[in-house]
Amino acid sequence: MVSDFDLRVEILIYFAPADVPLVRRIQTAVVLQWVFSFLALAPICIILFFFLLYTRFWLISVLYAIWWYIDWDTPSRGGRKVPFLCRMRVWEYTRDYFPIKLVKTADLDPRKNYVLGFHPHGILVAGAFTNFCTEATGFSKLFPGLRSNLLMLPLWFRAPFFRDYIMSAGLVPSDKESASYLLQRKGGGNAVVIAVGGAPEALDAHPGDYTVHLANKKGFIKLAIEHGADLVPIYSFGENEVFDQLENPHGTWLRYIQERLQSIMGISLPLFHARGVFQYSFGLMPYRKPINTVVGRPIPVEKNKKPTAEELDVFHQRYMDELTHLFEEHKGNYGVPEDSHLLFQ
Repeated sequence: MVSDFDLRVEILIYFAPADVPLVRRIQTAVVLQWVFSFLALAPICIILFFFLLYTRFWLISVLYAIWWYIDWDTPSRGGRKVPFLCRMRVWEYTRDYFPIKLVKTADLDPRKNYVLGFHPHGILVAGAFTNFCTEATGFSKLFPGLRSNLLMLPLWFRAPFFRDYIMSAGLVPSDKESASYLLQRKGGGNAVVIAVGGAPEALDAHPGDYTVHLANKKGFIKLAIEHGADLVPIYSFGENEVFDQLENPHGTWLRYIQERLQSIMGISLPLFHARGVFQYSFGLMPYRKPINTVVGRPIPVEKNKKPTAEELDVFHQRYMDELTHLFEEHKGNYGVPEDSHLLFQ
């Protein structure tokens, strides 16, 4: 005899059909691996490192610890990007799962260096990773001569084994030392990608929300001026649509706790959910919704080792204006309502 509860659960869970094409199953498996890597691989690597010390394989951790000591400064010195891994076909399955597209609006001179501001952060920055850490969307073909590096919280580069994994994709710590190292390379062609809103912006990553944490963000502006790197705004349409998040408006106890934890740990903890692997009702797999990452026009920047506050304000306002123009110009192409506009915080 089936209870009312069983009937209710059966109705609420929408299972994937059995005849899902193989290619879509592969896409799901690849994205599952990516989500797992983002959420769980770092702590697993830390546990593995210490676990091996108490087994007959202790030498692996000891040798790695020696290597780690020797290689300590590599993340802040350009990392160790492996082009072969970035071009693997596996990332094309990630691209096609959503799908993700990189849209070019202007040429970028490979003789110059650039600071690319990525907006919004979203939950797991799917657009930033796929577009700028892999070749799945053709970054090198759209912008020949440019090498991209995405900045990530320095915390993750302190995890053994995991640090080497993320460096292979071109990720480097999101501190001034790491970004400056790339931007002062001679010959140009370096594109530093910064999710300007950072971890706090992830707490505003709700579907239909166009909040951008930029009003008081001037560090990346100063970085660009100090190195004479042109500023390029990027807006990733659909970045906030691939996950749902528990409602956490400012002033609620949930938002207070999240912001307190973020200030202590440096990472935000959005309570997000979407679909599962074999069903569409709940889980941590992102929805299959398109992400269109639009790269705007470059803002020319003259090098000044000691920019004034007035100069920072001028370029900051110019950047905000250019990002607004980019959003308004392209929002109609990607399903954003005409009466929706960017909200700067």
